Amino acid sequence: MMSISKMFLLSAGILVSACSNDIFVSHTGNMPSDDKVAMVFRGQSKKDVLEVLGSPSNVVSLDKDTWIYMSSAIKQVAFMAPKEIDREVLVVKFSEDGRVTSINKMDKQNGDQLEVDQEQTPNQEQEQGFFRKYFGGVGQYLPFGNSKGNDLEP
Repeated sequence: MMSISKMFLLSAGILVSACSNDIFVSHTGNMPSDDKVAMVFRGQSKKDVLEVLGSPSNVVSLDKDTWIYMSSAIKQVAFMAPKEIDREVLVVKFSEDGRVTSINKMDKQNGDQLEVDQEQTPNQEQEQGFFRKYFGGVGQYLPFGNSKGNDLEP
């Protein structure tokens, strides 16, 4: 006859082995195909690029002349932490008059070539005090929208 501890270990082993086969791969982003990227060239307008590539994944907030298209594949096995297995980034930069000046495509292997600016962006707000920092959002939570029926405006 099996003891309770052996039964527990056997049950736990079966449970863990059943979960280990759950592999999920999710894809995010909107990377255009290589054929579409090849249709973009220096001197094209923002409108032309938008028609060929579609909307970018991100427009750099402090530099509206840099568009970023990106996609990634993330793998998760059962309850383990997710891991990025693939990434593609396309950076399209425009001149002040809205013409393409450069196109740079990177993947996970050469993505470290991105230049990261170490300067800090100045904060437009004043430093928050203790009460405002920790209690400033009290009463702001509206789980079902507001009474006006418009979720975009308070």
